[in-house]
Amino acid sequence: MGDVDLGYDLAVRHAAVEYVSELVGRGSGAVSREQLQQFVFEGEQIKLLDTGRGIRNPRQLVATLTLLTSAKSPYDDGTGPEGLLRYAIRDGELGVGDNRKLRVAYELQLPLIWFRAIRDGIFVPMMPVYLVDEEAATKQYVVAVDELQRMLAPQLLGPSPASTSVLERRYVERMTRQRLHQPAFRAGVMLAYGSRCAVCSLTRGELLDAAHIIEDGQPGGDPVVPNGLALCKIHHAAYDRDILGISPEVTVHINADVLAEVDGPMLKHGLQEFHGAKLRVLPTRRADMPSRDNLARRFDRFLAAG
Repeated sequence: MGDVDLGYDLAVRHAAVEYVSELVGRGSGAVSREQLQQFVFEGEQIKLLDTGRGIRNPRQLVATLTLLTSAKSPYDDGTGPEGLLRYAIRDGELGVGDNRKLRVAYELQLPLIWFRAIRDGIFVPMMPVYLVDEEAATKQYVVAVDELQRMLAPQLLGPSPASTSVLERRYVERMTRQRLHQPAFRAGVMLAYGSRCAVCSLTRGELLDAAHIIEDGQPGGDPVVPNGLALCKIHHAAYDRDILGISPEVTVHINADVLAEVDGPMLKHGLQEFHGAKLRVLPTRRADMPSRDNLARRFDRFLAAG
């Protein structure tokens, strides 16, 4: 490792996580390639993505800093039977050439940022993540997405995986799904709707949610943009409680009891006045439009509840 300062290396990693967290917190939850190339630490620019590889090995650091999975990646970054993620190396052999610093990140258990592309040049980060095992036969690293997964990895991957409790395994699987799908779902929906509420067109990102049309865990409730709507927190809550419904023709309906209620300007302007109106905001890309079938299923529930 030469004369590289490990303390400096860790300081860069923590600063990079803070920088990306700030970018994510500003709006959709996604970050652009341009933003990721503008990271500066102690007056020195350290780009967070490589232009031609799936790993970023800054010359200043002892080990790989970031991982990347492109939107059109031919590589199989999946999960193993124990629920932990896998990262497949793009070229070469484990621990050799460009992949040498990736092995150092594994050996020293250094935190990394994993960027997953949802569109060309637009990424959703998982951070920090840790490489917890090497699988030479498939040229993959096993990845823990939080500290508890990192602690459980030796049991999950060891000779006696049955020693891990059912609750621990369920946690690992649930956390992997959440970290893999929820941020990408939110970012994709926010991008599709221009970070505006579909009902009222509110643009305050911190007050917007990516709402499922069909709930997560139900048949058809996949975390994909056509099963999502960008809704402000009031309209999301109203949608979840069947106070507000959206027909397949993207017309807003308000529960009859709520329509008849008199309770001041918030109820009047926040809900009642939208009854019978079309959604104000819809995606510009046909592929991102809300599924009519899913809207119909959800609208039937709204009608039954009313």
